Amino acid sequence: MFKQLPAAKTDPILAVSQLFRADTREDKTDLGVGVYKNEAGITPVMRAVKAAEQKLVDTQDSKVYTAMTGDPAFLDAMTGLLLGDSVAPARIAAAAATGGTGSVRLAMELIHKANPEATVWISAPTWPNHNAIAEVVGLSWQPYRYYNAETGGVDRAGMMEDLAQAKAGDVILLHGCCHNPTGADLTMDDWRDMAEFLKSRNLVPFLDTAYQGFGLGLDEDAQGVRHLCATLDHVIISASAAKNFGLYRERAGLTLVICPEDERPLVQGTLAAINRASVSFPPDHGARIVSTILTDDALRADWEAELTEMRDRINGLRRALADALRYTCDSDRFGYLADQRGMFSLLGGTPEQIERLRNEFGVYIVGGGRLNMAGLTPRNIPLVARAVAQVL
Repeated sequence: MFKQLPAAKTDPILAVSQLFRADTREDKTDLGVGVYKNEAGITPVMRAVKAAEQKLVDTQDSKVYTAMTGDPAFLDAMTGLLLGDSVAPARIAAAAATGGTGSVRLAMELIHKANPEATVWISAPTWPNHNAIAEVVGLSWQPYRYYNAETGGVDRAGMMEDLAQAKAGDVILLHGCCHNPTGADLTMDDWRDMAEFLKSRNLVPFLDTAYQGFGLGLDEDAQGVRHLCATLDHVIISASAAKNFGLYRERAGLTLVICPEDERPLVQGTLAAINRASVSFPPDHGARIVSTILTDDALRADWEAELTEMRDRINGLRRALADALRYTCDSDRFGYLADQRGMFSLLGGTPEQIERLRNEFGVYIVGGGRLNMAGLTPRNIPLVARAVAQVL
């Protein structure tokens, strides 16, 4: 029966992690895996998360199922964090999902049910699962230019030229902040222009927001999302608590749909039905941690303080690497790294160059040159800079 199965494609990010673990060199550097790490190379449990978990241990008296769309307190808390007061509650349909990946899957299942003929336009490059999930649910997708490798910024002209080919009813997938894998974000002027463009063409934005708080700040990183939601009739959003709460393995995600009030009951019911046919009831432990933190003033303040520390550390590492490369290369070729946002940036490079970085210098990055800034430390930055200068 199973002999006819096609071989599964190897995930390039996980493949790099496996190679890193097999490397016995003590001076190796892992810049591939997509999680936050502190200077000791550990992905820590945040202080507020530990406190919230203890609070749940002390007060929670049941593990019975939640609703098919998740715990209402989680939905309300995460919606408030992401949207603020930019949208009337009567226009918001919401469902919890199994992490950010599950949220994207839930959203794409919804798109397919609502308009199976829609094409999803996805930035090139993007997180690889965007394309994979679109294909699995039966949606056609097209790439659009997004990144200008020469400047390290957004290719605005190329992006708009490609998106002009989209037909009414198509879906445009945008990264809400901290674009993965480029670190090149839209400005607020870009978001305003995008809102006008989408509205004039009757296109639906699908916003993947997995890194709120890792760019400029919690509210600053949500400005573009909030503007689109306040301006347009229909917006689809995927959000995750994996990164900004450090809840990677707990799988706490959220799918939001902004729509006219008369459409909300139908959308809400469809989200519940999709969950029922896949996971029945979404995971609750991570979601309960999030709602506990966001509804407790002291826990929220401590969470925001630690998130600020993490963001400031990443931004400091960006500047330090850009400075080290400027000194080592005697040029400002990599100066754009200091201006990008989030955990990731693209250095570029051929497969042969990426392999050379790995084999000769023990520097592990993903194909195409994506590196995770959180894997840097003051100790390894000079080593990474020398390797990049010699190879790229």
